[in-house]
Amino acid sequence: MAHFYPVATTTGTVSSDDVAAARALIRDVISDTPVLHSRVLSETVAGPVFLKCENLQRTGSFKVRGAYFRIARLSDAERARGVVAASAGNHAQGVAFAAGRLGCAATVVMPAGAPLPKVQATRGYGADVILHGTCVEDALGEALAFAERTGAVFIHPYDHQDIVAGQGTLGFEIIEQCPQVRTVVVPVGGGGLAAGVTVAIKSLDPEIQVIGVQAEAVCAVSGFAGGRASGFRAGQPHHGGWHRGQPAG
Repeated sequence: MAHFYPVATTTGTVSSDDVAAARALIRDVISDTPVLHSRVLSETVAGPVFLKCENLQRTGSFKVRGAYFRIARLSDAERARGVVAASAGNHAQGVAFAAGRLGCAATVVMPAGAPLPKVQATRGYGADVILHGTCVEDALGEALAFAERTGAVFIHPYDHQDIVAGQGTLGFEIIEQCPQVRTVVVPVGGGGLAAGVTVAIKSLDPEIQVIGVQAEAVCAVSGFAGGRASGFRAGQPHHGGWHRGQPAG
């Protein structure tokens, strides 16, 4: 039986104007990663497939987009208190990099079994790393406790409007780089990327289909609709909770 750590979901929505504001703010910090044609995948599905290569992004993933926008929009007083996050790697590096660029102290709680290169990279970007527990659920609890003890601002990996808006900037780039696109397939974990990309893309062309996908064996949204994934509302991350014992980015 799966165990879930309950998390609150954002009550506000994100508009295309929010995503545009995020893009303007982070434009000089992140990279416009390339869109590359995949011959193998195109042959597999008998149609053109292009890949948005966020693995070439600064810190190695899209997570830096939302992390930078979130921290940049904190007040000076909030940044002076520092930030804290929980992650097994990708969000950790995004927060560490963003905080370093913005002159803000960062603490990241990571599971003890987090990949060593990601732990080292997070430290390399200037964050203090605390190794705690065996999964992201354990790290999350420790990060929240750290925030309560110290006053540091907790930077959620997906459940905040600024995070969603920052991740959504990727959607604008997809349309600009691949204007013929008719279907966009987005990985779903917490839903922040899927929500933000949907807002951006639908604001430019409502006819484009956005589909969220995930590995069947690690189904983050299996808690909805009796095991059937329900639809996501544009602009809102949606998540039933982390599976206990399953590391996440």
